[in-house]
Amino acid sequence: MTGNTEVVVIGGGYAGVMAANRLTQRDDVTVTLINPRPAFVPRLRLHQLVGGSHDAVVDYREVLADGVRLVVETVTRIDAAGRQVEPARGGTVGYDYLIYAAGSGNAAPCVPGATEFAHPMATLETARQLRSVLDATPATTPVTVVGGGPTGIETAAELAERGRRVTLVCGGDLGPYLHPRARRTASRRLAGLGLTVLDGPGTKVTAVTRDAVHLDDGREVPSGLTVWTVGFGVPDLAARSGLSTDTVGRVLTDETLTSVDDERIVAAGDSAAPSDLPFRMSAYAAGCLGAHAADTVLARIAGVRPAPVDLSFPAMCVSLGRRAGVFQFAHKDDTAMRLYVGGRAGAKLKELSCNFSVKHLTTEARKPGAHTWPKGDHRKELLRGGRREASATVERAV
Repeated sequence: MTGNTEVVVIGGGYAGVMAANRLTQRDDVTVTLINPRPAFVPRLRLHQLVGGSHDAVVDYREVLADGVRLVVETVTRIDAAGRQVEPARGGTVGYDYLIYAAGSGNAAPCVPGATEFAHPMATLETARQLRSVLDATPATTPVTVVGGGPTGIETAAELAERGRRVTLVCGGDLGPYLHPRARRTASRRLAGLGLTVLDGPGTKVTAVTRDAVHLDDGREVPSGLTVWTVGFGVPDLAARSGLSTDTVGRVLTDETLTSVDDERIVAAGDSAAPSDLPFRMSAYAAGCLGAHAADTVLARIAGVRPAPVDLSFPAMCVSLGRRAGVFQFAHKDDTAMRLYVGGRAGAKLKELSCNFSVKHLTTEARKPGAHTWPKGDHRKELLRGGRREASATVERAV
């Protein structure tokens, strides 16, 4: 390919920013990043926004390469045949290649009453709204957090540490990804914060009302404010634009992250489903996938064959308030080891992880192509026949 190449990146999260920065390795590539917000949102901090210890925004000038053009707009349609996208305010933006990194957000609850009476927090806007509701709610009001995954645990701990009366309803195991040893450590810390944990059988939520959460074993948990952290959803932009997606709405791609419909479209982050085997939702995975998506585009521009994605997960970390955490080491197949770090050291490692999730972006902005990540061969085994097992692992982690 000769002449200038126009690349449009949809989505300014971890994956989109990493991809946009990495693309600036070539002077003959023009990069346009389209995002609905004017600031970068480090989603690892949203529970802190709810708790009041962080505002969860970073100026794009800190994380985006100078050569990337930022357009604050919402894309309403992708015209793959015409190689252009349609912003909500009208007009079109053309591209030679498109990186789809639209991310994820709140899932529509399927539990009666959850939409009306529970507050989601998977986006900046809903987290801010929840924070406003908390500020207007008396400190003695019982708060129920639904969801025993990382977001639920972190949010419940953050609020309990600030003196709120919190019940965490897990709907199963507390922190299902964690090794049992690390889970026991987390449970002790939460108890020390005065937080009530309802986990195990019978703790699935069957209904939410204005002043209670109902469980499938018949229990009724008083709740003056209910926080919903279960599940996640992705934008329907890809499906509405006629691209092949999985049942959730993630773009179906091959192992190079190229859309199964169009080699000019590459997907990354939470809204990508390579080989219908999506990676676990995380800032770490999003950044690595964003970098790989850029590498795929750069390979096609150079006329060489793109490489398949290769990514292993070294760890997962969960904060338990501002003064404790669990840093869970993992095998390359993304299963927990017995080894973990808890307490104040775990909190410091969690804070380092949050800081590095942004620092990796700023480093890539200054030195495109610098980002590297650990590799592994477990994905090859999954592709040979472990799809069902892998899907179950991803859902447990989420």
